Amino acid sequence: MTTDTTTQTPEAAATAPPGPTPEKKRATQGHRRLLTRRDRITLGLMAGVPTVLHVALVWVTAIASIFLAFTTWDGIGFDSIKWVGLDNFKQLFNDNPQFWPAVQHNIIWFVVLILIPTPFGLFLAVQLDKKIRFSRLYQTAFFLPVVISMACIGFVWQLVYNPDTGLINSIIGANKPGHYIDWIGNPHLNLWAVLIAASWRHTGYMMILYLAGLKSVDPSLREASALDGANEWQTFKSVIFPTLRPTNTVVLVVTIIEALRAFDLVFVFNKGAQGTELLSILVTNNIIGESSRIGYGSAIAVVLLVISLAVIIPYLIATFRKERRA
Repeated sequence: MTTDTTTQTPEAAATAPPGPTPEKKRATQGHRRLLTRRDRITLGLMAGVPTVLHVALVWVTAIASIFLAFTTWDGIGFDSIKWVGLDNFKQLFNDNPQFWPAVQHNIIWFVVLILIPTPFGLFLAVQLDKKIRFSRLYQTAFFLPVVISMACIGFVWQLVYNPDTGLINSIIGANKPGHYIDWIGNPHLNLWAVLIAASWRHTGYMMILYLAGLKSVDPSLREASALDGANEWQTFKSVIFPTLRPTNTVVLVVTIIEALRAFDLVFVFNKGAQGTELLSILVTNNIIGESSRIGYGSAIAVVLLVISLAVIIPYLIATFRKERRA
């Protein structure tokens, strides 16, 4: 019977003193100091610069516009600012022949967008949600006008509406002398011509919003409806569309905002003259136009701001209430 004995050197036999090892101390100190001074400066710049720009370019200018709406100013020197109270608004509502037509055109803009491209965008979304072949290609094709700037869209549709070489006049044979149809210059046609171009872009926007809403619908609802014997239209009308209520709210708010901020397309077409007056065009013409009536233009901008807030604030209140309930 043999017994094995283990011989240890004095260095190996020495036991480590109690407490954390140097490696653990370094790790602990590293965890305590999460951000270096350079990191703090970098984060401060990344968060501070956008915040300062946002406050300066959005909030300061909005507050300044509200103040200037009650003044008269030609934009040359702050000494020329004169307080006039509600005179700008009185003149706007009573004496400006372009104001109420502009309001009417903005309302027409909203009605057309909500009645034509919005249902058509919903129809496209429903079809693409069926996982048909080349679905990605169709989505890209319909959404492409949304990512193109409105100015480029305006230039494209100017070529379409050109009286001499335009696509529409060439098709219907109205590009001959004496038979021209001036889609942009005719005050009875130009607003509707612009709305067709706006609807072309808005359709793709609505398609993407509704497609995102349809993707969030629980598939078990469709299965239960099919088991009950409902056809495709009945399933959509009674099951799918009611679940799109949050999406419908977003679509409504987005369409109203699009109608109120419409500017680029009209400005490219004919600068908002001869039947295409809009509130945004009046703001631009008075503030940076030849007259340079900054106070009067600010009053129109305030009216546009009030109309926008009247739509946005109820939407935000309803959204916050739903979040609290959830």
